[in-house]
Amino acid sequence: MSNIATASGSPAAGYTLIARILHWLTALLVLGMIPAGLLISHFELGPIGDVLYNLHKSVGPLLLFIVIIRLLYRFKHPPPPLPDDILPVQKLAAHFTHWALYLLVMAQSLVGWIGVSAYRAPIPFFGLFNLPPIWPEDRAFSNQMFVLHFWIAVALVIVIGMHVGAALFHHFIRKDRVLMRMVSG
Repeated sequence: MSNIATASGSPAAGYTLIARILHWLTALLVLGMIPAGLLISHFELGPIGDVLYNLHKSVGPLLLFIVIIRLLYRFKHPPPPLPDDILPVQKLAAHFTHWALYLLVMAQSLVGWIGVSAYRAPIPFFGLFNLPPIWPEDRAFSNQMFVLHFWIAVALVIVIGMHVGAALFHHFIRKDRVLMRMVSG
């Protein structure tokens, strides 16, 4: 872990390698899932769409598992504190954004799994096996879950935008190490 001082003189400890790997793996998967979800829900893609849909159904539960692992890891290895010169309201916004991301990704995964379960479609996990349904068959409820799934995706895009915007603000405007803590530790 790096302990380079910021311009304000407070330490800017970095995230551990495991925290950084879990973060970027989550980011990569979520950022892939959003356009994939839009493609499969709005376009008739034929056999390629079937492959993309099955991949989407595989990655969703994987993301749920990864976020649970991230949370367990985070409780055992708390994130480094933000620099001392950041306003309390900004620190509160940062904490809110991080927890919102965790909750939205978990909710999105669960709502998708419930929706597919209620539709009674198979839920393949990377072609290895099918995940069990976690909701009784109910097509009308399934449709409601997919509408909710869409709106959670919208919320995710907004909160991801806030998160990325804040990271870029720290890097390019404040010129502190907040972003680099998640890049290089």
